[in-house]
Amino acid sequence: MHPITDALPDSLCYLDGSYTALRDAKVSVLDRGFIFGDGVYEVVPVYGGSLFCFDEHMARLDRSLSELQIKNPLSHAEWRAVAIRLIDAAPSAVRAGMQGVYIQVTRGVAPRDHAMPQGLTPTVFVMVNPMKPVPEAVRAKGVACVSAQDFRWQKAHIKSTSLLGAVLARQISVEAGAAETIMFRGDWLSEASSSNVWVVKRGAVFGPPRDELVLAGIRYGLIERICADAGIPFTLRRIARNEVFDADELLLSSASKEVLPVVTLDGQTIGTGRPGPIYQALHAGYEQAKARSTQDNGVTA
Repeated sequence: MHPITDALPDSLCYLDGSYTALRDAKVSVLDRGFIFGDGVYEVVPVYGGSLFCFDEHMARLDRSLSELQIKNPLSHAEWRAVAIRLIDAAPSAVRAGMQGVYIQVTRGVAPRDHAMPQGLTPTVFVMVNPMKPVPEAVRAKGVACVSAQDFRWQKAHIKSTSLLGAVLARQISVEAGAAETIMFRGDWLSEASSSNVWVVKRGAVFGPPRDELVLAGIRYGLIERICADAGIPFTLRRIARNEVFDADELLLSSASKEVLPVVTLDGQTIGTGRPGPIYQALHAGYEQAKARSTQDNGVTA
């Protein structure tokens, strides 16, 4: 056995209406998620036992399922109840830290055929994983990234389980010893392998537009709100390659990275080569949003 498979956790998970140990959970080899990647997923961050931006994640789950013509098998309240039960089942030391509720819905089990069969029962899977926060030393220094052409499909706005393109893109940065792979479609910025990308110029924040070429992360709305609260101009528009390399600051955002400063891209220094004031303001606003979330949910982090 490989040491990774030997170390599979025995934490509680949810599969098709039942709660079971994660290492014992099984799905059919004819599940269309396994055969075709015919499914969608979400990862909801959890801080100190409190779900973060849960409603926004549910709204995106609805949109992704609608694109695949799969009816959401659970109500938002039912998804929340499953998530809370799994969070509560974790050891207290795990609950005190940062976690991620992973939700996956596939079209279900059927004989292998590319056409989408009607009337299938979707496969529903939920688990909770510990998430490693970015160390403060890394935040203080910033990270290095590399660039690549965006060779993925044209429906990046669907949070699909078909992630081979993202896997290949991420491997580029792994092999370069970098934190992320920032991608361009032609000369235009799209996103990173598992993050959104933000350009800061003259005190304003710019991001690619919400369209089919970008998975608009939950942090799209969150960063827009933080910018509004801080009086920072915020605009979504097409961003050219030269603007990215000429940025005063370059930022990544995702559930696990939250907001993270990029200080070099392809070995070229971005801005001053240090995390800048806009990053500091967005990071502070993000921390405030997390604190409000735990308070609103009656949880002491």
